Amino acid sequence: MNAPHSHPRRVLHVGCGAADPRKLPAEWFPADQWLEVRLDIDAGVLPDIIASITDMAPVETGSMDAVWSSHNVEHLYPHEVPLALAEFRRVLAPDGFLLLTLPDLQQVAELVAQDRLTEAAYVSPMGPITPLDMLYGHRGALAQGNAFMGHRGGFTARSLQQALVEAGFPHARVMRDGKFALWAAAHMAAPQIAA
Repeated sequence: MNAPHSHPRRVLHVGCGAADPRKLPAEWFPADQWLEVRLDIDAGVLPDIIASITDMAPVETGSMDAVWSSHNVEHLYPHEVPLALAEFRRVLAPDGFLLLTLPDLQQVAELVAQDRLTEAAYVSPMGPITPLDMLYGHRGALAQGNAFMGHRGGFTARSLQQALVEAGFPHARVMRDGKFALWAAAHMAAPQIAA
């Protein structure tokens, strides 16, 4: 738990999509303590900042207390991931942190190995999600012409940990949630834990 601040801290919500305060995980970003700054490549979702996560030039270096990325990094080609992670690191304050979540390809691969590629693994607000959707992108959104929803890469827990460390986050913890997602909290400095 972090010490209280006199002003709301700023979380850069990358790949924010349409505005919805429920998209910020409340256990990490209580509304009374955090100011959401929304960034997206899609101008149609009316973000505060229009930019790609591989080039967030409009965001000042060291200006954010946190970066929140939910299911964005898998939309990048593998060679673009280091660019995005470097940008996340660049915009963070020295005591800031990155929180991200994305599909757990190890769990997805287990379903594929069981020949369950097109069977629903779980149900999301977008409807049933299959291993095929987790590997290549949500088919419903892609069929509607939303090319941003295509998946081009992915991670297992070990490979995500390695990518975060290589990007300059020496204090990174990757967790498997058991629900087909990886969660990572990454800090440039050792996180402070309140007594």
